[in-house]
Amino acid sequence: MKQQRWAENSLRAMVNRLLQLAARIAPGATSLRVQLHRWRGVKIGKGVWIGYDAVIETSKPQLVTIGDDVTINMRATVIAHFREVRGVEIGSRASIGPGAIIMPGVTVGEGAVVTAGSVVTHSVPPMTVVQGNPAKAVARNGVALLRDVSLKQFTASLRPMARRACTPSNTN
Repeated sequence: MKQQRWAENSLRAMVNRLLQLAARIAPGATSLRVQLHRWRGVKIGKGVWIGYDAVIETSKPQLVTIGDDVTINMRATVIAHFREVRGVEIGSRASIGPGAIIMPGVTVGEGAVVTAGSVVTHSVPPMTVVQGNPAKAVARNGVALLRDVSLKQFTASLRPMARRACTPSNTN
């Protein structure tokens, strides 16, 4: 019984890993890649676009939920578990930039934008742009960065976050 369970778990893990590898290189950002991740167990809404070489949780794909009309750009990474911290939720109409990393326990709010190369360690409010390592809120966006929205429309809707006044630490 123990050996049979081990064999079943090992087979499931190998199939998951093969589907993940295929999803990283397969054509079809809105079709085949998305379907391969669904077969792995990632919960994915409608109209999702997944870029080339994106990594979505290697061993526990069922911990990831992706809403409708989400864009996950090339080489983005979603990590959904580390020790007791589990799960990642990406809200509808969110956009994850190239090379961004989403850490476990994070919710990316609806319409939020994670800029290229950012490392998201805390949840992102809806309609907020975050950037950096660790990612910090830099603006509120009035429109979601969808595929049919021009960059001009998107940037015109941005409202910078209020900045804290800087005080010199040494006034010599």
